[in-house]
Amino acid sequence: MPDSVMAFARFVLCGGGVGVASSFAVAALAAQVPWALANAAVTAGSTLVATDLHARFTFGAGGRATWRQHAQSAGSAAAAYAMTCAAMIALRATVESPGALCEQAVYLSASALAGVARFAVLRLVVFARGRSQTAAVAHAPLPVPTDRTAALTDREALCHAA
Repeated sequence: MPDSVMAFARFVLCGGGVGVASSFAVAALAAQVPWALANAAVTAGSTLVATDLHARFTFGAGGRATWRQHAQSAGSAAAAYAMTCAAMIALRATVESPGALCEQAVYLSASALAGVARFAVLRLVVFARGRSQTAAVAHAPLPVPTDRTAALTDREALCHAA
């Protein structure tokens, strides 16, 4: 399977798991505070968790996400927040009294669409630099001196070899 297909499968597994848990958290928290505030709080928390999961498992960044990656990921999370809010506002504007199941279906559908866009942003922007730099270093050819004397006097070659 191509790397991008496997990355998307891992993205769906990690992000989808966090998304489903988030939908229940939003519903529970919205019973206590206004829905938009509940969605904002859950979006912020789930973005932190999901970004770390994506750094470790989805895009193979080799560990926890950096603060730069968290900050960049926050932009796509803000767009996802706006998309889920717009979907819920549209639902409430068109359906007088939507049930919990209908609300969950609309919320998860909006989250899924936002998730596809987030995958593209995370893969092409947030985690692209680290992967391309690592790949460039890992695949860079080592200099090969043509004579032994040059190899023994070339400090850069000696340091690189060590």
